[in-house]
Amino acid sequence: MTDSTPSTPRTALVTGGAFGLGAAICQHAARAGYRVAVLDLKLEDCEALLPKLAGTGHVALQADVTDEHQVHAAFEKLGVTPHLVVSNAGIVRFGPLIEHSIDEFRKAVNVNLIGTYIVDREAALRMKTIGGGSIVNLSSVNAITPGPGSGGYPASKAGVAKLTEHLSLELGQFNIRVNCVAPGFIDGGMSAPIYANPKVRELRGGAVPLRRLGTVDDVAESVMWLGSDAAAYVTGHQLVVDGGLVHSALLHLPRV
Repeated sequence: MTDSTPSTPRTALVTGGAFGLGAAICQHAARAGYRVAVLDLKLEDCEALLPKLAGTGHVALQADVTDEHQVHAAFEKLGVTPHLVVSNAGIVRFGPLIEHSIDEFRKAVNVNLIGTYIVDREAALRMKTIGGGSIVNLSSVNAITPGPGSGGYPASKAGVAKLTEHLSLELGQFNIRVNCVAPGFIDGGMSAPIYANPKVRELRGGAVPLRRLGTVDDVAESVMWLGSDAAAYVTGHQLVVDGGLVHSALLHLPRV
């Protein structure tokens, strides 16, 4: 699906785009020729990323993804319907699940799941008017095999995976593809504090079949592929980007 005017660059909107994985996705999108809309909680953080993006015409947008009115206003300010929307904004609060307050659990669900739905819904309503588009959500291997000490994060991300499947069924008739990427042990973004410990880096990297931690670029490349015309017949799919981690249980168990 392309613009009616070939010279007009496609637009990609990335939530949680100012830092970490979101910033990497913005950089990859810009290098792929997209006009990038960087959306995050603070406008100044988004504006600080713009000079680091290849190309011109990029836009900074401010919104809390849990607020449907702010999200609507941000899309309105952009002024065009994005061809690619990446719902990346998310939070994690570490610690045993039963020690988390109800408010902490609710916040994980609000940002990670409901925030994704609000953004996806706004994007889809607009994409219908231009004949289609692509939505890529960020799930996690925690949605497949929950990691202890990750609070409400696994449950909220499992919801994102199922939301992706559901939306893909309803939006396919409008030529709107909806997929998600489930990163594994990624050295960056919200996981950066974990990997500041060299012993943790060594142990976790060694547990991955590919024997290394993933990078934000590994994930960003996968996001861009799912969002591109190269994946034109892929929808409702969760692409696991984990170096083989979720299938590696028997790798670490001795044989009798």
